[in-house]
Amino acid sequence: MPIRNFRPTSPGRRNASGFTFEEVTKKKPEKRLLVPKKRNSGRSKGRISVRRRGGGHKRHIRIVDFKRDKVGVPGRVAAIEYDPNRSARLALIFYADGDKRYILAPDGLEVDASVIAGPDVPVALGNTLPLSIIPTGTPVHNVELQPGRGGQLGRSAGSTIRLMARDQGYALLRMPSGEMRQVSEACVATVGAVGNAEHGQIKLGKAGRNRHRGRRPKVRGSAMNPVDHPHGGGEGKAPVGMPGPKTPWGKPALGFRTRRNKSTDKYIVRRRGSGRR
Repeated sequence: MPIRNFRPTSPGRRNASGFTFEEVTKKKPEKRLLVPKKRNSGRSKGRISVRRRGGGHKRHIRIVDFKRDKVGVPGRVAAIEYDPNRSARLALIFYADGDKRYILAPDGLEVDASVIAGPDVPVALGNTLPLSIIPTGTPVHNVELQPGRGGQLGRSAGSTIRLMARDQGYALLRMPSGEMRQVSEACVATVGAVGNAEHGQIKLGKAGRNRHRGRRPKVRGSAMNPVDHPHGGGEGKAPVGMPGPKTPWGKPALGFRTRRNKSTDKYIVRRRGSGRR
């Protein structure tokens, strides 16, 4: 999708860029697939649980079909739409039985194309099949971690998961991060890569565009007081005063592994960024 550079009418517009939205064919979303989004500004029970959140433009949540459980029912791509809650675009599908649903729009999917889900459907762009049927080497996205739970892997813009091999009821996947992971062959995946791969090339150009997204300013820990951050305090511009940087709660901030779900470690063949398990 092409990226446009704005005219330098102000310092904020000089280095800013945005999408042309050429692929978007429908401006207003489908009302029956909308849910109001209540903004909590990063708070849980009144207390801040996620820092630097607040404000932002009003949004509605689009109900996206990650399960693709309309087995054997063909659907037609009626429109490609913008979703303010995710980096990928959405495809509005009109099914033969009259149902309407949103799915993640794969790269190259066009209006009036046909999509279908099931174990006996062809391996084509936008179709959803079990991993046991998809040929090795095929790029997929929206992959399930557990059969029937719905796609959880490869849902952001430009994400591509490669099916590398199958063995003893498991499929070996190469994740966008380089991690090699095993999932059950019974899990389903959608053929193709997620569209809008140029999402990461956008330059905001000014702080206001971040505020429109609900992101508030970030303050350095070294600029705080000792009571507020381990890096705070000192006379003048002082170093952090410890072997390595820490979070506001005293945990190591660099190189510290935060993975908690150890029960699925056996399914990781190779971790991202290294050859160790």
